[in-house]
Amino acid sequence: MQQSSLYPVVYVLGNGQLGRMLRYAGAPLDIQVEPLAFNAPIFDLPKNAVITAEIERWEKTPLTELLGNHPHFVNQSIFGLLADRLTQKSLLDELGLSTSPWCLLENKDQWQEVFQNISEKVVVKRRTGGYDGRGQWIITNENNTEITDDLFGEVIAEQFIPFDDEVSLVGARFKNGEKHFYPVTHNLQQNGILRYSVMDTTFPQQSSQQKQAEEMLGKIMDKLNYVGVMAMECFVIGDKLLINELAPRVHNSGHWTQLGCTISQFELHLRALLDLPTPNLKTFAPSVMVNLIGTDHNPQWLKTEFAQLHWYGKEVRAGRKVGHINLSHPNKSVIIQQLEKLRHTLPEDYQSGLDWTVAQLK
Repeated sequence: MQQSSLYPVVYVLGNGQLGRMLRYAGAPLDIQVEPLAFNAPIFDLPKNAVITAEIERWEKTPLTELLGNHPHFVNQSIFGLLADRLTQKSLLDELGLSTSPWCLLENKDQWQEVFQNISEKVVVKRRTGGYDGRGQWIITNENNTEITDDLFGEVIAEQFIPFDDEVSLVGARFKNGEKHFYPVTHNLQQNGILRYSVMDTTFPQQSSQQKQAEEMLGKIMDKLNYVGVMAMECFVIGDKLLINELAPRVHNSGHWTQLGCTISQFELHLRALLDLPTPNLKTFAPSVMVNLIGTDHNPQWLKTEFAQLHWYGKEVRAGRKVGHINLSHPNKSVIIQQLEKLRHTLPEDYQSGLDWTVAQLK
């Protein structure tokens, strides 16, 4: 692999769509980004290489051992800490940040205590490995036998939250502690998978939500001495934010930044890793991201004005993220018009979410 003339090579542990987008975000700046599959062959790793990851957990292979022991694997210990919901929630409690009440579920004798002290309805989540709605169960006293003996010790139980909205904040911290944040983004999840994201700085409560979210995420990143992009997903309850999950990496809900901001989340992550000069983030206009999940490629998407299609080149399977479409325009009615044009090219299970997205923009 030929090294870039300006900067160290950035190796990404994982070669999915996030690594792919990091690679082409680096190209204009002459930053060579090399996503690597976990089972890729080992090679002579340059001493000045910079290592990052597109996923919180990885299997043990000769390559992951090589990269994992490199002195320039940025945030190496943080990935495991935040990949485990037990240690992630413990961190939030330690920092005094709002999150749903929870406990480690160690045995079936705990159920009475759980329903009495936490909630009559709880969400049981795998400590590690569950994502996009997998590895989660909504449990009451009537169906607690769904949690089988092999799960005890491997799951947490947290209060079921009847939230008003779901939002996320994506931001980055640099080595000197300087932080940059994007606007709070409103998200729609369906079957546990993000379908639509909407960014509009004129949303009601945007200012108060932004202040709350930046204080919370900033506190987390400072505590961890984190460098790079991190995402924080929150429930909105009245005028308060409740942290649901953290992701120590670029994030699905930040994809709109590729079209709607001066610097995308992918470029921002590389700038933070390499400690490059970075101006304040400026958004141009309201933006929408449509996640393409388990649906075949449709060439008609390319006819959508003020839009940008990202197709990941993956085999299409049910529930699999295979691409996304970004839309951005100063006039929200133009975005709505283009969403309505897209409506006819999207499967039936996209329609209710598209209605939600249009409603956000009105």
